[in-house]
This record gives sequence, structure tokens and C-alpha cells, in this order.
Amino acid sequence: MSLAKPSLEMLRTLTDENVLRALMEEGRLTRAEIAARTGISKPTVSDSVRRLSEAGLLADTGERTTGRGRVGTYYSLAADTGAALVASISPDGVVAETVDAFGTTTARAEVGLGRAPGPHATAQALTEAVALVRPRVHGPLRTAVISAADPVDRATGRLVHLPDAPFLVGDLDPAAVLAGPVDGAVLVDNDINWAARAEHATGRALGVDDFVYVHLGEGLGCAVVTDAEVRRGHHGLAGEIAHLYTAGPRGRAMPFIEVFAELGLRRTASTAIDVDALLGAALGDSATARRTRGALARAVGGVLAAAVALADPQLIVLGGLWGAEPGIAEAIREHFAELPRSVPVAAAQVAEPTLAGARARAVEELRTAIITTPRPEPSA
Repeated sequence: MSLAKPSLEMLRTLTDENVLRALMEEGRLTRAEIAARTGISKPTVSDSVRRLSEAGLLADTGERTTGRGRVGTYYSLAADTGAALVASISPDGVVAETVDAFGTTTARAEVGLGRAPGPHATAQALTEAVALVRPRVHGPLRTAVISAADPVDRATGRLVHLPDAPFLVGDLDPAAVLAGPVDGAVLVDNDINWAARAEHATGRALGVDDFVYVHLGEGLGCAVVTDAEVRRGHHGLAGEIAHLYTAGPRGRAMPFIEVFAELGLRRTASTAIDVDALLGAALGDSATARRTRGALARAVGGVLAAAVALADPQLIVLGGLWGAEPGIAEAIREHFAELPRSVPVAAAQVAEPTLAGARARAVEELRTAIITTPRPEPSA
């Protein structure tokens, strides 16, 4: 049985995609350079460049090749192809960035936010941050990727309020807030999941497809990655480890978050961990510091043991303001290595991991949006 030949329209679409991706990777290229990088014939590339230019996606940069031979024209994406929005919502405030299809951050703004702001104040801060970066974008905001320090409902993208969560935003719908300034899809996920994706892409978990990322900061969180995918759970609430039972300071079983109350390391009238107090109590060579490190290592070790039993990871990555601190991370690593089913433990290394993970996804989504932009029907 003979296979059907691809249609001319399909071939044009595939050619255009290859041309656009080559330019997104390199920034600017001549038609001859595009042909060399893609393996597509020069006449076919020329036809594609013409189509994409007519569609407003490519532009002549005004630059020309120099030297012997025929002069070549450099092409790049048109300036008004748009950008993607990246935003982080956390106790430190709202950070908004715009990124272009080359992966370059073109604008950044930060707006302060309290520790229990509620949905209305958070929506206002997000709106204000976006308004500060929007003027730097030529063309539409084609998509947005949001990182939130609260759980995120997998089906709706709304933030979820859990009892005793240290950062209380409430039932915020980021997609609804951004419906005006953003033309396309708004993707929302928990900050720890984005951090895990960043560590898998460029950090400690590079090349490791089965690992657990444990965040130890003001809040407690975990991301489980299997087969290179973050497992979000039925409602998107996988990895909420604060209430997992573990060993307390005197060997008594208790919820993980209660360990810090027993040690006097929580903020007043909050379940948030007082990181400064924790570092002050746990670092150093005094007997008190050694006891505090030991108590933290046992408590975290119980959480890691549960993660290993349930997820069977190749690696555990420790992140967060105190989880990746060398002295504490080493105490955790030493304690965990003595348990029956231990795996290697490494400290996270990606800077601003939640934004890094969200930013990488935003570039992917933006490129796809540009590639799939409707184009005029070819003339007869």
C-alpha cells in the first residue's frame, strides 16, 4: 500500500517552522545561512522567508554581509511579534518579566506584597507589575506563565487556600486577572514545581529524569519528577509535605511543620518558618547548634524517606533559603545516608529557580504561538 504524499500546505508549514526556529535560536541569519542550518534548499528557504515577511513575522534587519561574493541580507523576527509574560507571586511580592522569543528578558518590575494579602490585593499587585513592564513590549503579550507560592488547582489554574499555609492569598484566578493584557493562554503552577523544572533543565538534576525536589524555606514544599515530568496529582496538590508525619525533636511523631514550632523557629502568629532564627540556631559548633541541626536532619530525613518509599527517585535535590545552606544540607545528607533506603542528596544550584523554570516554559509557549500564527493564503 502506497503512503499518501504530504500536501503542499503541510510542506510549507513545516518549512516555515524550521525557518522560524532557526532564527529564534540564532537571532539573525541570511537565507543562505538558514539553508545551511536547516538542510532546506535555498529556493525553498527564499519562498518561506517571503511568506513569513508578508505575514509580518520576519523583517529585513538592514544589515548585509561583507566580503567577497554576493551580498546577503540578514533577517530576524519582526520587532512586533510580541513577548511572553512571566510572573512570580510570593511573600516577597510580585515579580513580572517580559521575555522575547530569543529567551531575552526585556523588562522586569517588582511590587511589594504582604504575607497574607488576600486575593484582591494580590490581583492589584499583579496588575500593577504587568502595567510596569507592558510598555516595553512591541506587539502583543501572546502568553503568560505564572509561578505562585500557594498550591494551584490543576484544572482551573486558581490558587488554593490550604489550612495553616504560611502565604495566604486565597482563591485568586491569575488567568482572569490577566485576561486584558495577555492575548493567549495563561499557565499557572506552584513555585516548587517550576523550581524543579529549572533544576532538571540546567541544575543539579540535569540528565536525571526521576528525582524529588524538596524546598526548605519559609514554607515547605516538594516536587516529584518521574520520567522527566512533574507529577502534580489529581487536584494539583501533590508535594504538600507540611503535614506529613516525621520525627520531632524528642523522637515524638508529629507533622513536619510542627517540628519548627517545637524548636521555636516559626514566625509569631504564623506557620511560616523564621529562616533567620533557624540559621542563627543551627549554624556553628556550639552544642545547641549541633542539637538543632540534628533535630532538623531527623525531621527532614523522615520526609525524604517517605519520598523515596513512594516515588523511588534517583536523586533528591534540596532547595530553599535554608535547605541548600551547606552546613544544614550536609547534616541532612549524613543522617539520610544512614537510613535503609537512601539515595544521593544534592543542594540546588539554579538562581531564582521558580522564575527560571517559568521563564523557560514561557519562551517555549511564545515560540509555539509565533509559529502557529495564522498566515495569509498563498496567492494563486
